[in-house]
Amino acid sequence: MTRALALTVGPELGLQRYLTEIRKFPMLDKDEEYMLAKRWREHQDTGAAEKLVTSHLRLVAKMAMGYRGYGLPVAEVISEGNIGLMQAVKKFDPEKGFRLATYAMWWIRASIQEYVLRSWSLVKMGTTAAQKKLFFNLRRMKSKMQAIDEGDLKPDEVERIATQLAVTSEEVISMNRRLAGPDASLNVRVGEDGGGEWQDWLASDEDSAETEYAEREEHDERMILLNQALSTLNEREQHIIRERRLREDPVTLEDLADHYGVSRERIRQIEVRAFEKMQANIKKAALESGLISA
Repeated sequence: MTRALALTVGPELGLQRYLTEIRKFPMLDKDEEYMLAKRWREHQDTGAAEKLVTSHLRLVAKMAMGYRGYGLPVAEVISEGNIGLMQAVKKFDPEKGFRLATYAMWWIRASIQEYVLRSWSLVKMGTTAAQKKLFFNLRRMKSKMQAIDEGDLKPDEVERIATQLAVTSEEVISMNRRLAGPDASLNVRVGEDGGGEWQDWLASDEDSAETEYAEREEHDERMILLNQALSTLNEREQHIIRERRLREDPVTLEDLADHYGVSRERIRQIEVRAFEKMQANIKKAALESGLISA
């Protein structure tokens, strides 16, 4: 892995050249990747390991782009991701049937996230697993809600995020305020004429598919917990939660009060009680499944 180690990102001034250099390494097809992985695993062929690493350097750089909101030098983020990639190559078993990129992305993400947590003085290392998940998912969820530039979140946005990530509303509010600083720009210009941004140079159908796979995995985990929690509610509670908390355009208390022939205050009470019941069930299930720690 000598050349791969030499390509580990150094000073920020060398980033542009690095991003150009990693484009020169060819992507591997499935059969070639399998044979190289076998040679490394069975014979400790460092040349094979080097090819496996260099063919996935673009994946690391692309994943590092997702951490642009934390104000850290992108060169250092990529360096940490490369360490995770090399660990993945060392442990990769081609007989399992999946591609290296699918396996490596978990090692890359873990390495980058540990670096971010070490570097962010506002996030203490004693924080819970649930708070770490909130730290790394809050910006993305705010973006989907189109709330990224609104300062403090609205109460319904806070509650929606808290439900999906199995944390308290207070934790969401606190973390949102910690992350309220300006984003660092990572639109590094690359190419001889400076005519493109570095993320454009990193585009790859395979990389994109692997990133989407990870996002689907995380989404599926959250949806399983959410649906399990919903199933513990009675029919009326489920309907009110779906209409008030899970719709893009929530139904008003007044409309639901008219539907059930009760007061607005009664609907609000049912909603709050059902929401608290869901939060308790989501946290219990997440603890049992190991997604969060006690």
